[in-house]
Amino acid sequence: MQVGFWVFGLSGLLALVCFMPPLAGRLHLPYSVLLAILGFVLGVVIHVHGWAPVVASDFLDSLQNFEVSSETFLFVFLPVLLFETALSINVRRLLDDLGPILMMAIVAVVVCTVAVGFSMAAASNYGLIICLMLGAIVATTDPVAVIGVFRDVGAPKRLTTLVEGEALFNDAASISLYSVLLATLFGSSPLSASAVVGGFLVSFLGGGVMGLLMGRLTCWLIMRLRGWPAAEITLTIASAYLTFFISEHYFHVSGVVATVIAGLVVGSTGRTRMSPTTFEQLESAWSQFGFWANSLIFVFAAMLIPRMMDEFTWVQVLLVLLLFVVTFASRAVMVFGVLPLLGLTRFGTKVSPSYRVVMLWGGLRGAVSLALALAVTEQHNVPHEARQFIAVATTGFVLMTLFINGISLRPLINKLRLNQLSPIERTIRNQAQVVALEDLQAQADDIATREHIGAEARARIHAVFDASLTAVSDAQVRQLSTDEKVAVGLAIIASREEEMFFDVLKARIVDWRMAESLLARAERMSDAVRAGGLKGFEDAIAADLRYSVGFRLALRMHYLFGFQGWLARELAYRFMNLMNKRSVAQRLIKFANSEIQPLLGEEATAAIVQAHRRRLALLESAIQALTLQYPSFALWLQESYLGRMARALEQIRYRDMLTEFLITGEVYADLVKQIDSRWSHLDKKPALDIAMSASELIRRVPLFEGISADALKAISKLLKPRLAVPDQPISIHMGRMRAMYFVASGAVSVVLPDQTTMELGTGEFFGEIALISGNEFAMRAQSLGYSRLLMLPGRDFDALLARDPILREKIEAVAKQRLRALAVWQEFQSGVRQYEPLPDIHALAPPQEEAPEAGPVEPAPAPAEPSPEPESEPESRRGPEPRAPGGESPSGSAA
Repeated sequence: MQVGFWVFGLSGLLALVCFMPPLAGRLHLPYSVLLAILGFVLGVVIHVHGWAPVVASDFLDSLQNFEVSSETFLFVFLPVLLFETALSINVRRLLDDLGPILMMAIVAVVVCTVAVGFSMAAASNYGLIICLMLGAIVATTDPVAVIGVFRDVGAPKRLTTLVEGEALFNDAASISLYSVLLATLFGSSPLSASAVVGGFLVSFLGGGVMGLLMGRLTCWLIMRLRGWPAAEITLTIASAYLTFFISEHYFHVSGVVATVIAGLVVGSTGRTRMSPTTFEQLESAWSQFGFWANSLIFVFAAMLIPRMMDEFTWVQVLLVLLLFVVTFASRAVMVFGVLPLLGLTRFGTKVSPSYRVVMLWGGLRGAVSLALALAVTEQHNVPHEARQFIAVATTGFVLMTLFINGISLRPLINKLRLNQLSPIERTIRNQAQVVALEDLQAQADDIATREHIGAEARARIHAVFDASLTAVSDAQVRQLSTDEKVAVGLAIIASREEEMFFDVLKARIVDWRMAESLLARAERMSDAVRAGGLKGFEDAIAADLRYSVGFRLALRMHYLFGFQGWLARELAYRFMNLMNKRSVAQRLIKFANSEIQPLLGEEATAAIVQAHRRRLALLESAIQALTLQYPSFALWLQESYLGRMARALEQIRYRDMLTEFLITGEVYADLVKQIDSRWSHLDKKPALDIAMSASELIRRVPLFEGISADALKAISKLLKPRLAVPDQPISIHMGRMRAMYFVASGAVSVVLPDQTTMELGTGEFFGEIALISGNEFAMRAQSLGYSRLLMLPGRDFDALLARDPILREKIEAVAKQRLRALAVWQEFQSGVRQYEPLPDIHALAPPQEEAPEAGPVEPAPAPAEPSPEPESEPESRRGPEPRAPGGESPSGSAA
């Protein structure tokens, strides 16, 4: 066929497809149903079009000469369709329902394949492996028709995510299973469950690994192309095809799984790796690509229906009916049997009965099933009868799901009232409408006055507003409880917070790594608020202030091995994170006062503002602790934040001037270059200096004053500098080794055996009693701020005391006092002493030395920051915790 006629046929087909979405909307039919009708009609007409005019005849001739093979479907259309769907899914929402999605996508596919295979093999004379292949082909669902209906009727977003997620992964699972069965059919080895399951797992999991690697590679390359939107979007197209082909052809794993995972990776990180404008263009472009691919693959597949149905028999009609019953019966077992059981475990979330009904009836089949059936007809090694049976059964089954399930899905959703707002949502809708109409009425009056609109026209417009305000009563808002209003308001603010963090990214106030973290935390906050209201918000605040996994690991490496570089980066990252959260929290309080109060009233708004003020106070406390410890870095953060805001405002101003034709495009481009040059220093952040040398810290400890320089140098080799963050437990046990600590700066709280608490400041030490006595000592210690400690391992303790007699005398003097106090306390506990008063607790503190030269100001305690690492002493090592008479402490300091 000439290239011109090929282009003519394809463009004509696209022109016909353009009218299907609006026509489907007017007829209230699923879009895929009309595509199937269009393709079926074209498939019939192209064989009998001698009567048609020349133009129409040439168009039909070009369609008839199209060579549409299964490889065309799989390698041309399928990667685009899969990548576009994965790109548009909210990965966070997908992960929330990952349990039911994977169960329906993988387990349900296997169950459907087995059920169809054995039932069809028992009812017909076709072999078991042929029937299993049929089961794998019809197990894949097509979400396009269902999602179109969901959007038309306003179905809940979570239901859409469940159906889209299932369709994504069950396409991958069914195609992987189909490929394994086809390879088994051509192979010499007999059919076995272990071979099928093993091949399926290798194909599925291997595809997941390939998709993850290709997605990460794409994101890395996007960063290198940042600022060139056309190149970035082109790269994503290439990534979709390369991921599919490389996985299938070179690594022999599932290209479908790989493409899905790559799309999810790019979609989840694209809006932070790309510029916001580019990501919006990307979404728009891929939406168009997906429309083309889905429409063409469905029409081309439907055009093959007449050919596949050419040898249809009445026996096969009965088999198709049996196939329909068995398939939906197996799906019903999963939806109403296994899915509720999964919801009772920690691996799954609960799905309401109405959702499950729609998931059952919404399992439509479409173009992918037809493409796989076509692939079987092209396998000449498969017997003709088997090929014809699979083609006929698949085609009949797809048509039944489209014309029975697809047409009845909309009435089913209406019957279950899934398209209706909840009472709270209806109430908020009414109140929002009241607030908006009152504001718009005032604006309309202003316009009428300014434009000298006549009184009659103004009265008519007033009548429209008055009628609407009369119809919408705000009485329902007053019927809501305060708790319900607070929950609604917190959910609104949580959504606003996500947008604010995205605006922060647009303004280039943070880099993409920070943006990913902030957006992920905001999404978790939003989920917690929607699930638990005010209690969920408070829990989310506590979780938000916890140290990240990376910080915990960095702190652990520093504690065990003294590594400081990683910890410094994590501290700087946390510092910047807290600063941006504080800025957004302050703006959220203003947003609540200005926008939430008219909607929900003063009482609910006051509770919402109070909750956010508590959050702001915790953020302030955490930042203050870091600011006091690292004032130079805090100053740079403030400068950076203000400078980035100034840069964003400058760029917006120039863009407005361009829009108003005050400057030309060339002038605007030059001004933008000057902006980047002027503010380039903001992207070069200074390092957070936590470098701590033992020799420097030793000078802060009064205990080491008067020791010779040579002795200090030798001692510094034994002492290990450590940083303890607020509320971090400090253990004197590290495996089998014990240790004692000197407080070089900061403060440590020690809980003694009688549960009394002592605070040790700069120059004091703890942990020496266990080293001197060799006995266990039940104590717990934690840092009250960012404290710098000198750790002395137990194996070096005797060497330290032997090295300097003066130091030995000082430590032994304190240790003798503490040991004596401990002995007296134990005698009281055993009853040996009953009347002798306990030693004065203040006499147990280390001897006061002359004050050293003033060091840096230490941070105040930050109780808001939870402990990053549970390094408290194991219960097995603590021993009993007795209490002295009167609740007094046996020791003035921890041992």
